[in-house]
Amino acid sequence: MTKKEILLKKRYNSEKRFKLYGQFAIGFALLFLFIFLFKIFSTGFTAFQKTLLKVDVTYDKELLYLDENPTLEDLKDADYYELALKSMADLDPNATEEQQNQLKRMVSYIFDTEIKNHLLKNPDLFGQTSSVLLTASDDLDQVYKGNFPRDIPEKQRRVSDYQLKIYDQLVDDGKVISNFNFSFFTRADSREAELAGIASAVVGSFFTILVCLVISFPVAVLAAIYLEEFAPKNRITDFIEVNINNLAAVPSIVFGLLGLGVLLAIFHLPRSTSLVGGITLSLMTLPTIIIAARASLKAVPPSIREAALAMGASKMQTTMHHTVPLSMPGTLSGTIIGLAQALGETAPLILIGMVAFINTIPMSPMDPSASLPVQVYLWAESAERGFVEKVSACIMVLLGFLILMNLLAQIVRHKFETKWS
Repeated sequence: MTKKEILLKKRYNSEKRFKLYGQFAIGFALLFLFIFLFKIFSTGFTAFQKTLLKVDVTYDKELLYLDENPTLEDLKDADYYELALKSMADLDPNATEEQQNQLKRMVSYIFDTEIKNHLLKNPDLFGQTSSVLLTASDDLDQVYKGNFPRDIPEKQRRVSDYQLKIYDQLVDDGKVISNFNFSFFTRADSREAELAGIASAVVGSFFTILVCLVISFPVAVLAAIYLEEFAPKNRITDFIEVNINNLAAVPSIVFGLLGLGVLLAIFHLPRSTSLVGGITLSLMTLPTIIIAARASLKAVPPSIREAALAMGASKMQTTMHHTVPLSMPGTLSGTIIGLAQALGETAPLILIGMVAFINTIPMSPMDPSASLPVQVYLWAESAERGFVEKVSACIMVLLGFLILMNLLAQIVRHKFETKWS
């Protein structure tokens, strides 16, 4: 074998090794991605199911302190707590007072409200006995889903042997069922895992991103247009461009400190609101959108500008009627990606107070609210076992929004992008 053939063989072997290294790197990354997604989905999918206990309730007029023929208003104003306690106690007629308390703790603390709502939907049941679906406690819910160990000593469990005995009887009687957990999407946060939902976080994230878009998009686009089309090329503009690029790499928590020190301390804007969160995230998103908008403007061929100017258009007309519209697909794509990045931010929102416990759904950007990433942070710190699946489920929802936003960015780019030959 000649020296030339030996060198050629070494070069081919080197190329094969390089390809192998690249394939190994991709496979390694995909493996960790698969492990991450498997862990999240295997832990979180059970949060989309809610465990219910079917309990027989007798709507006794004496326990409700009502007449024979109460009006709907009377039914609404009645106190159902004693009736609810008796209904749970009837699961075991021989239960002691302590055991009756344990029976009460097998369902959510809103069990009297659920009994009330069932009657309000079916007023004809007054004075009769009906099976009512009550939300199981988070501990019993985890037992039903197989996430709660039963083979450990009773002192180390939150569910007593007596509760497990009654639970097993209900299971044998077919009175423990599982339905889709709509309340996970319709309820706000709660201290009780079985009642906690993401409605407040979803609405808060929507208002936050809306405020961020309204502020950052026009400011960033106008800044990009000026820097790319009108600003003179000198040291001042070079200095501005360098700092814009540097701002894009600044840690997000720095913008949170800016929001804390300026928006809250100086301007006294309402704390823990989507308004402050949106303004803070808009400052963080501005450099990203400016860079994307400038890149899109640069991608427009000079011949477009030259043709418009040759036809007698002014510099402003050329920019606003030709250059900007042609660059808009890339600008919109960069904007959506920037907003997706803002949607997943947590540190700035924690610093401006959006980490507070919010159990109401905000109606406007001025109302206290949470956000999806902060909700993940809050639930991850909770000790209850029921919040473990809620954390993963919330991450799944957040990942879904991020995937949709990135998909939208790609669709916008491919649909409206102009191919230059």
